[in-house]
This record gives sequence, C-alpha cells and structure tokens, in this order.
Amino acid sequence: MQRIGIVGSGGLSHFLVDEALDRGVIDALARRDGDALQSLPRHKLNSGSSEIRMWICVAGAVEHLDFAWSSYVPGYRTPAGSGTGLGFALWS
Repeated sequence: MQRIGIVGSGGLSHFLVDEALDRGVIDALARRDGDALQSLPRHKLNSGSSEIRMWICVAGAVEHLDFAWSSYVPGYRTPAGSGTGLGFALWS
C-alpha cells in the first residue's frame, strides 16, 4: 500500500473578506455537501477568490477520507474589509 499526500495552497475569499462565503465553503467541505459546493455563485469564485476552486478539487480527491480538522482566520488588512480569508484543513 502506498501513501500519497495532497497539498493545496491558497486562501478562500480575496481582496474583500467574505466570511459568510468562506465559512459556508468550509462547512460544505466538512459535510461533503457537493450540492452546496456546486451552487456557489460563480461570480464569487473569480479573481483571488478563485482559489476556492482548488479547495473543491482537493475535497473531491480525498472524499473517501474524514474531514478531521479545520481552522479559519479572516485576515483583514484594512477597515474597509480588504484582506484574505485564511483557511486550513486536514483530511485523514
């Protein structure tokens, strides 16, 4: 038996932090809710926030594993809400 590691790099929402979107994505990943992930508004997955698509790809590759741990930090840079949603997750 071989062990394979998959590492993805990228944040969640970018330029303007969207905590509701970010937390919704992490929740859908944890619940293996493909319908929720497919129904994400495409216009919210553009520019830097397109990295959410990487999260969905990784989740599909490891769907047979348990969503073991996650953490989320909304990284605000300015009072106007600019920044990056920082997500971390482990499937095992």
